[in-house]
Amino acid sequence: MNIKPLIALCSIAVIVLASCSSNNCPLENTVYCNYYFYDIDGNAVSYTDPITVTTLMPGHRTVYVYRKLGELTVTLDYPDSTYLADGYSETPTIVRRDTILVNLSTTHSYVQLPMSYFNTDDTLVFKYYNISRNDTIIVTHQSYAHVELPECGTHYFHHLSSIKATDAAIDHVEIVNPLVDYKGNENVKIYFNGVAE
Repeated sequence: MNIKPLIALCSIAVIVLASCSSNNCPLENTVYCNYYFYDIDGNAVSYTDPITVTTLMPGHRTVYVYRKLGELTVTLDYPDSTYLADGYSETPTIVRRDTILVNLSTTHSYVQLPMSYFNTDDTLVFKYYNISRNDTIIVTHQSYAHVELPECGTHYFHHLSSIKATDAAIDHVEIVNPLVDYKGNENVKIYFNGVAE
């Protein structure tokens, strides 16, 4: 009995089955809420002032701050005895569980931000480099599991219900497409008041 044709036939079957399942799953499958920037007149703009976006997370965590005269301060998420051995002082500090989503981004016409799966409100803080005040955007949404095909896995899509913002550099915000999925559509328009465009 010649086993080579049997091995070749099995190899072809495996390749065909693998190619069928992988072609049905979307390649771009990261779910982001897309915030596009506009001036007060509704013209698309690129925001030139460096901007940092932080999301406020519930709860707190402990960080360990190490200080030594003449040396840079070091902050770690865990205690490290080597700094104590080198003469640093250790101060455990309780801080918020906030997460930086965008750090000092400049000259962008939009930002893509992930959304919480388990909270119905996401609180975003926009910090500007040249403005002393920050803006806070609160987005209310519902999240639900979405399955394209069983072999593709589960993704969480979101439906935006409402949005509001403060007015340091933002004039107003509006929802233009409430469905947040992995297609990359514009979801929210942010209208800046001209302070830092």
